[in-house]
Amino acid sequence: MSDPVAGGAQRLRDAGVDNPRLDARLLWEHAQRIQRSALVAYDRRDHIFNKLIARRAAREPLAYITGHKEFWSLDFEVGTGCLIPRPDTETLIEELRRIVPGKAAPLSILDLGTGSGCILIAALSECPNAHGVGIDSSSEALGWAARNVRAHRLEDRASLIQTAWLEEASPGFDVVLSNPPYVASGDIATLEPEVRDHEPRAALDGGPDGLDAYRALSTRIGPLLRPGGHALLEIGSCQASAVIALMAAGNLEVLRTVKDLAQIPRAIVARRNQ
Repeated sequence: MSDPVAGGAQRLRDAGVDNPRLDARLLWEHAQRIQRSALVAYDRRDHIFNKLIARRAAREPLAYITGHKEFWSLDFEVGTGCLIPRPDTETLIEELRRIVPGKAAPLSILDLGTGSGCILIAALSECPNAHGVGIDSSSEALGWAARNVRAHRLEDRASLIQTAWLEEASPGFDVVLSNPPYVASGDIATLEPEVRDHEPRAALDGGPDGLDAYRALSTRIGPLLRPGGHALLEIGSCQASAVIALMAAGNLEVLRTVKDLAQIPRAIVARRNQ
């Protein structure tokens, strides 16, 4: 009997998919879950699996196919219209843990461009007495965020607002978190098909030099923070110096740049001075 996972992996390998064996195995497991939950005939499993493999071979993101992505060891529902959580973004949560005086602190947290809600929800999971607001201009993204807030039972601590991402937020937050769009417009075409053709461009495109969002943030973050409050911002590779200069011009003290696991500068930590 032929191994369906091996056959699926070969199809993915031929399509240029990274980690074809792992993706094929995960899709096989997903096909089994679909078969069981839908109570369809056992012999339909291979048909389901082949359809899933075809979607992945067309370079649809694995997370969109399975409908789930892990972030900070938490499960998030994701799909078309929201940026897929990345491990590199966990750097923001690691830095939040460093600056918070204690897990019991009653913080107020703002997540600008919340997308799936993964940053906000991970932050609230670390700080059980914190309350947070997630802002996004996309109704699709906020639909996923709302699902995830409910799934993690955070309705009483998390609020979601659909608006332009620098509007409708009141001042006085202890922490502002954001993974803004920072890919230069001309570089979008060079991204992997999974990202370029499927994930929302508005969550990726940072303008001609990738810094448009930081220019806007540099003048807005200070008034959103209480004195002594912190801003944790994800950045693209090679952007650290430019983003630091922008934040400093906005009267924010940049405390440090943080590297990700690949030793690439991935975030900055800034503070509104007293």
